Amino acid sequence: MSKEQAETWEAQSESWAGFDVNEFQRQVIAEFRANNGKMSGMFEGWTLAVLTTVGARTGQRRESILGYLDFDGKGIVVASSNGADKHPAWYHNIRKNPIVTVETGTDTYQAIAAIPPGEERDKLFDRVIAEAPGYADHQAKTTREIPVVVLNRIGPKPGEERVKGMGDWIVEVHDWLRGELETLRTQADQLIDGSADKIERTPPDLAQQMRTHCLSFCGALSRHHGGEDAAMFPMLAKQFPALAPALGQLGEEHKVVARLQDDIKQLVDGFVPGESDPVRLRADLERLANQLESHFRYEEETIVTALNATAPAPNFG
Repeated sequence: MSKEQAETWEAQSESWAGFDVNEFQRQVIAEFRANNGKMSGMFEGWTLAVLTTVGARTGQRRESILGYLDFDGKGIVVASSNGADKHPAWYHNIRKNPIVTVETGTDTYQAIAAIPPGEERDKLFDRVIAEAPGYADHQAKTTREIPVVVLNRIGPKPGEERVKGMGDWIVEVHDWLRGELETLRTQADQLIDGSADKIERTPPDLAQQMRTHCLSFCGALSRHHGGEDAAMFPMLAKQFPALAPALGQLGEEHKVVARLQDDIKQLVDGFVPGESDPVRLRADLERLANQLESHFRYEEETIVTALNATAPAPNFG
């Protein structure tokens, strides 16, 4: 939006007393769709997009026609509301549900809308006004800090291969940990099902294997959870306010998981063939596995999409 376009929009807005703004938006959106994003009249030359959100209170689909920028392949929209003192309704909607649909006229895609905070927002806004100076005038009209919203595409662009994201990597870690737990449970079953003679013949090797598996499992689990709590979770909570409650719950669950992790490590490290109770070992393993599976599923349902859309999988060389 140029400064001239902002002034045109402001002048038009001032003449809207008693005008059905919603009907006007519908007409603009209809023209936008009919002409693949090419506009005439007051919007001629503008780069626009239709953003479809889910109403924060109604749960109904809501369509908004907005100025649209592309920074490094990511869509950018600005919650300027022409410099009004209140955030626009669509912005409240994405705070409640960040999954949106974006129509640029030539492309339609699903995205997860992120709200960069603090310094990151400031840098983005500087870049916005460098390309669209009219937004600086909007900011000057209000004490409200105008949010900049990044539309992170869900899935690849047409014709491009899907790149593995951070969420995919988290699922891979989960699956590896699931496999480690299943190995431990199978070994515990072998102890329970074996005769006393069999336990006397094989326990030294089996006990060593169990200790090795547990140390690998516990180490990976500790690193996995520490990484989430220390870096990913706070980052996601700031950018995606709708995820904050889920991230808080996951953080609390991690404390439970850590305690279970310590319990099972002590149990396996202290396992003495012929003396320790394999039934107790198996029961504790099952308890840990059930707690972890509940955690993993909830985590995968709530944050994997956001992680995939915002960050590539780590490259360990």
